[in-house]
Amino acid sequence: MADTTKSVVTNMHKEEVSSRLSSEDLKQEHHGDRALSIIGNQRVVVTEEDNQRIKHKTDKVILSILVWVYFLQILDKSVLGYGAIFGLQTDTNLRGNQYSLVGSIAPIAQLAWQPFSSWLIVKVPHRILMPSLCLGWGIAQTCMAAAMNFKSLMAARFFLGLFEAGCLPLFSVITSQWYRRSEQPIRVACWYGTNGAATMVAAALSYGLGHIKSDSLHEWQIIFMFVGLVTVITAPFIYWKLDSDIPSARFLTEHEKTQAIERLRANQTGTGSREFKWAHIAELALEPKTYFWIGLSLLLNVGASVTNTFGPLVIAGLGYDKYITALLNIPFGAVQLLVILLGSWAAYKIKYKSVVLAAFCIPVIAGLAMLYVLPRNDPSKQGALLAGYYLLAFLFAGNPLIASWIISNTGGTTKKSVVMSLYNAGSSAGNIIGPLLFNKRDAPAYAPGLKKVLGIFVALVALTGIQAANLIFLNKMQERKRLANGKPAKIKDLSMAKHYQQSDSDVETTEEAQLGKNALLDLPDGKNDEFVYLY
Repeated sequence: MADTTKSVVTNMHKEEVSSRLSSEDLKQEHHGDRALSIIGNQRVVVTEEDNQRIKHKTDKVILSILVWVYFLQILDKSVLGYGAIFGLQTDTNLRGNQYSLVGSIAPIAQLAWQPFSSWLIVKVPHRILMPSLCLGWGIAQTCMAAAMNFKSLMAARFFLGLFEAGCLPLFSVITSQWYRRSEQPIRVACWYGTNGAATMVAAALSYGLGHIKSDSLHEWQIIFMFVGLVTVITAPFIYWKLDSDIPSARFLTEHEKTQAIERLRANQTGTGSREFKWAHIAELALEPKTYFWIGLSLLLNVGASVTNTFGPLVIAGLGYDKYITALLNIPFGAVQLLVILLGSWAAYKIKYKSVVLAAFCIPVIAGLAMLYVLPRNDPSKQGALLAGYYLLAFLFAGNPLIASWIISNTGGTTKKSVVMSLYNAGSSAGNIIGPLLFNKRDAPAYAPGLKKVLGIFVALVALTGIQAANLIFLNKMQERKRLANGKPAKIKDLSMAKHYQQSDSDVETTEEAQLGKNALLDLPDGKNDEFVYLY
């Protein structure tokens, strides 16, 4: 009975909104965000107290799910390196570069699947898509425990990568559709920061599970089976708790839904649409910034392979046994988590993501230089080598910074979905290239690979500066468009205010009163003259 009453109230609200819309507005409603049918052209009053209440409710439901599921995804991905130190290569008879290929096949699958990910993120409700992906990669990870040769390992890792392919773009799009631009860096850091938590847990689990003696299972099989089954049983829980978007949110009242939509108006990036728009794709294909995003992702994630696939092997090469090697990755994970949160906090406070990203690349360059130049056969240098390895953890601040930088600079659901898939494609390409730079014959120093990655991070800093300059130029172009359309050249970007601010329509000028009407029309940023780029 309660559900029926709620449905009637919702339908009455929609009819009331539609009665206030002109024929042009109705056309925009059809092609705009799903939220447009709820809020129409009305401006809803939102106080700072309302803003905080809705944000906390969203954190409790949406963010908690993002954090847990992303943690599982990283855990499933990262245990391959621990499998290697617990005898995977020997037990499965891997030779030559076969271990590198096993590490590369998952990102190859991710790369191949990206065009489908873009379409699925727009067309399939997130409440259905996320648990489906989670179940798929959980089964694939569990099946890795049964893989006893190169071919079966490749097959299991391929499907693991296939189902993980939509994870990062989906999580980024979800974050952009529920949070203000000022809130996004910290939220991205919360779920992406599980890289560090997963590293610590994977190290501790590997240490503990690696001590289990079994006549029928190898140590690495026990590790793979445990983490895979945890992921499988999580999938039904996600379907039960997750909501696809603000209009379908069960944890918000009908009035809170209108306030939740209103508080995102200043983002100018939209709150979600189920219409896949080819015009959005055409726009991003012609923009240089699209290719700069891909380049940043590729360069950064070539370096990430040093820690993801070869991190435990690099530590083992310093002379430690398999158990100590596993434990030494716990402080590395702690540093990862710390730098991710620190980087996103710095981006929130300073607001210049390009500056923060470049700054966090400096310790990575220093760490790579130390690993490259310091000798492995000198016991007195082991502490310095370990310190150099831990400095590589600073690279993990890069991905959440770039991801939040992209979603805050992209308008339109289709465009956002596709550009995040391209970002993930760049990440996948980097993860493919990275392991191939490290040949087994170069162990334990891996000097040629480290030298190449060192040059890559220098290039990453340069490209960060180029993208920042490009976004400054785009803001100048936006000012010219606004003047041509009779609007102020300079507009205040309320989406980046630390506390929620709402324009007072009673004191607005005629020009200022026009601002904000584009926010829910699902426009790409290039077609929205009110969009302000962040650099």
